[in-house]
Amino acid sequence: MTETITKDWTGNKNSIFKTLGASNHTDKERQSDDYYATDPIAIDVLINDGGVKLDDNVWECACGGGHLSERLKKYGYNVWSTDLVDRGYGDGQIDFLAYNEQWNGDIITNPPYKYAKEFIEHAMEIIPNGKRVFMFLKIQFLEGKARRALFEKYPPRCVYVSSSRILCAKNAMFDEMKAGGGSAVAYAWYEFEKGYAGQTVIQWIN
Repeated sequence: MTETITKDWTGNKNSIFKTLGASNHTDKERQSDDYYATDPIAIDVLINDGGVKLDDNVWECACGGGHLSERLKKYGYNVWSTDLVDRGYGDGQIDFLAYNEQWNGDIITNPPYKYAKEFIEHAMEIIPNGKRVFMFLKIQFLEGKARRALFEKYPPRCVYVSSSRILCAKNAMFDEMKAGGGSAVAYAWYEFEKGYAGQTVIQWIN
């Protein structure tokens, strides 16, 4: 009898190596400036499955080509889109980590992974109490002593785990990524609220 196996992701051996973080999984260098565009479905599942209602004013502070920003606009939000690199969308050459004015709204982005901790810390410093930060990050971001200290200082209000895989494509090349086997990387939205000191809730979406 042939056993039928149902997978919740599509990928190949290369995808598995990417999940494990192997440095030799590809013959191509990692994208400079850490530009990996996020499938806009990430916004859909956060809002529709997660039941999240954002502040009217939203800052997408690592907007890239505007994939998340454009989807947020379709939901009626006022979106300020910025990026350190000018990619022809939003306001370029704005260093989020050097921005020191208060932002009276929510902040949402898929940050450069190597600076994710710094993005969260800085975002929490420049918003007032009650406003929130949403970061789209790997599940593995929950690991590590340095990040544990971050979570103790800023306990996430909720972690929205995507049950199905959402693509983050190098240089927004989604079709090429799908043709190459997709992704085995598991992502989640991490929600932080300024002033929140309760327990973290885990919620499954998508």
